[in-house]
Amino acid sequence: MDNQKWYTKTMDEVKSTFNVETGLTDNEVLESREKYGENELEEKGSRSMWLRLLDQFKDTMILVLLGAAIISYFLGDKTEAMIIVAIVVLNALIGFSQENSAENSLKALQEMSSPNSKVMRNGIEMVIPSKDIVRGDLLILEAGDLVTADIRLIKSNSLQIQEASLTGESVPTTKAYDYVGTDDDVLGDRKNMAYSSGMVTYGRGLGVVVAVGMETEVGKIAVMLQSSGETLTPLQIKLNNLGKTLGYFSIAATALIFVLAVFQSEMDIMEAFMLSVSLAVAVIPEGLPAVSTIVLAMGVQRLVEKNAIIRTLPSVETLGSASVICSDKTGTLTQNKMTVVETWSDEGEALDKQLALYSSLCNDSKFIDGAWVGDPTETAFTVWSDSLNLDTVENAKIYKRINEVPFDSGRKRMTTVHEKDNEIFAITKGGVDEVLNVSTHILINGAVKAITEEDVKRIQEANREMASRALRVLAISSKPMTTNPEEGDASVESDLVFMGLVGMIDPPREEVFEAIRMCKSAGIETVMITGDHAITAEAIAREIGLLNGKRVVTGQDLLLMSDEELFEQVEEIGVYARVSPEDKMRIITAWKGHGHIVAMTGDGVNDAPALKHADIGAAMGIVGTEVAKGAADMVLTDDNFATVVTAVSEGRRIKANIMKAVNYLLSCNVGELFTLLIAIVFGLGTPLIPIHILWVNLVTDSLPALALGVDPAEDNIMDELPDTSTSLLTRSGLWRILYQGVMVGSLTLFAFLYGSGQLWNPEGSLEMGQTMAFAVLAFSQLVHAYNIHSPNFSVFKTMFKNKWLVIATLVNAIMMVAVLFVPALQSIFQLIPLDFHHWQVVLVLVFLPIPIVEIMKLLKLNGSD
Repeated sequence: MDNQKWYTKTMDEVKSTFNVETGLTDNEVLESREKYGENELEEKGSRSMWLRLLDQFKDTMILVLLGAAIISYFLGDKTEAMIIVAIVVLNALIGFSQENSAENSLKALQEMSSPNSKVMRNGIEMVIPSKDIVRGDLLILEAGDLVTADIRLIKSNSLQIQEASLTGESVPTTKAYDYVGTDDDVLGDRKNMAYSSGMVTYGRGLGVVVAVGMETEVGKIAVMLQSSGETLTPLQIKLNNLGKTLGYFSIAATALIFVLAVFQSEMDIMEAFMLSVSLAVAVIPEGLPAVSTIVLAMGVQRLVEKNAIIRTLPSVETLGSASVICSDKTGTLTQNKMTVVETWSDEGEALDKQLALYSSLCNDSKFIDGAWVGDPTETAFTVWSDSLNLDTVENAKIYKRINEVPFDSGRKRMTTVHEKDNEIFAITKGGVDEVLNVSTHILINGAVKAITEEDVKRIQEANREMASRALRVLAISSKPMTTNPEEGDASVESDLVFMGLVGMIDPPREEVFEAIRMCKSAGIETVMITGDHAITAEAIAREIGLLNGKRVVTGQDLLLMSDEELFEQVEEIGVYARVSPEDKMRIITAWKGHGHIVAMTGDGVNDAPALKHADIGAAMGIVGTEVAKGAADMVLTDDNFATVVTAVSEGRRIKANIMKAVNYLLSCNVGELFTLLIAIVFGLGTPLIPIHILWVNLVTDSLPALALGVDPAEDNIMDELPDTSTSLLTRSGLWRILYQGVMVGSLTLFAFLYGSGQLWNPEGSLEMGQTMAFAVLAFSQLVHAYNIHSPNFSVFKTMFKNKWLVIATLVNAIMMVAVLFVPALQSIFQLIPLDFHHWQVVLVLVFLPIPIVEIMKLLKLNGSD
């Protein structure tokens, strides 16, 4: 392993270590490969398909259900056992199929390498597969090449490399082989280095390979992807906690009912044991895992329609819990497209078209397949020209280029010479100071005048003002010529006429402003994390309303902070600039330490570890690298930051609906338990037999619970603070489950007592009591489902807002009617026909949950959220 900081080494130090003249010999190649390894990324051993399938059975709720199935089987209720196992297996298969392709990040990293690279070996230039590159090779770079290893440059000629996927900078970095860095240089400032995954956009270069494979910067990211372990989502934690709670409750209920059955009735010990276990199994909402999985799957489909692809089911609900969004800048909050936004000249806007024309002529970008291709700065000029209705492509033909002086990093300007109708003129564009140095005149009010010190001061002040707003500023000058200068004639860049300044920036996405506002309203912190410069990041953050008095810190500042200091200050920082992948991991960890659910958006290779480490990672689908997509939980197909906020809203809706399903299912189960428990304690008989409980739990309850899973969102869902709790049973929710369960149980028990002749009905019988109890239990739960729409609003305002609940109610009602009236089904369920009078009693009891819960809401006793 080589830990030397090659960007701090002088050329003499580099030459003393490597052969920079003729490259490696064949023997040296073998020795280097043996010592430093292949130029490939190591793939972490993946878990087998069977192990990934077994992972689906680790949730506590699933284990409790499997235990219930085993108990039911040995108690002789094989039908219930088989149904429970079928539900568990179906749930596992759905989860497995969704997550089977989740671990493809490293494969995407491997596929990033160019299949071939140009190297110098034995003094001969040759093309080899990029995986065969070794440390010490001389790598040749030309425009359009992908950098396939980390290299220290030893030659550079106007070399520019796009490193956005690693650094987050939206413009290519100009490289200089003779630059000598310091230990404090962050990756984006190391001008004498070129890193694997970079793209050469301009010029040429030659460098010596100093790192290959896992030792490259991309390799270090791969290591972080491997080491960032899988974490449970909030929903998985909540379902596990609920499973444990219900498991403990089942054990307690088993013991209690067993004791009561033995001492309060004449049952023998074995009969009491079997009854108590059967009743305890009834506590478990068998349909909950399947309901939650299907609700999540439906949420995934809804999000696809809203331009978000969810790669793992529980991630949908995690979005609803997000309290912090750490967002990359380039390509996420901004358009990832340099855009001309401002000009300055003594001619005002009247000169804009000429500035646009000249900047598009002094330009090397190409129009290919309907789009401008080339250096982002140059394509910004050509797009600007098009936007002013100038025929940029045709103008390049009309104003024929006959000569040029290419850009280089020393002069920081480029010049082109053009001819039209036998008139020759030169155009120079470049850095403001560099263009001013060769300008002797200025265009003022349509006249060419000698430039004065006052003119220069005005130009420099305008440049400083534009630069203070993070604009990239270039100057345009020109001059008429009588002849085409000879190659190397320096006079072409002398005695120029200064025309004006052009400012450009990678602007914010239009949708970001409203998205940031919605995040504030929803109590979600939005933090910018970028590899770009602090002044640029701060300007964008202020423009979109992200800072709000918070601080801007750099990667260098973070180096000076301990983890404890970052933890203490993280909530005061709104923008992080010039940060490394390791910094992003630290930032997310610090937010998590405060109990926040952290979402991270990004598109570059440098974002991948943070995307994986965050509770929810969102990658850009269009400009995002395959590495980022592979590490993320969600991919935004429109690359729109606002889609993240839409997804958060959908996540909150899904989370609220799962809570409704939990409330509904558990209140129904509590009702069943209450009915049977009271009957046993007071020796009232058996109101329900196992097949009744099985039918209600798996059929009657499940369809309304699923329908509640697609309830429309409350109007104020994005005006509430995030819920980062780890329980599905809030205090108010638990109260509703208990009192509503007792309500359903009391109505069912009353029906049993009346039908069995124990209460005001001397004509009753056990069979009639059980039939009435079963009918009231099933139908009252269907009616009660409408109470679950909202803990605050009247059922008469929300009753018909969900057509699927209406359909579910009708389907279940039809099935119940069939069970109650078809003789063959009556026999299976051990039911008897009811006369009109007893049906009147049933119908009154069935609809009582509506007025009871309405009264509780009116008295503010419903436990509003």
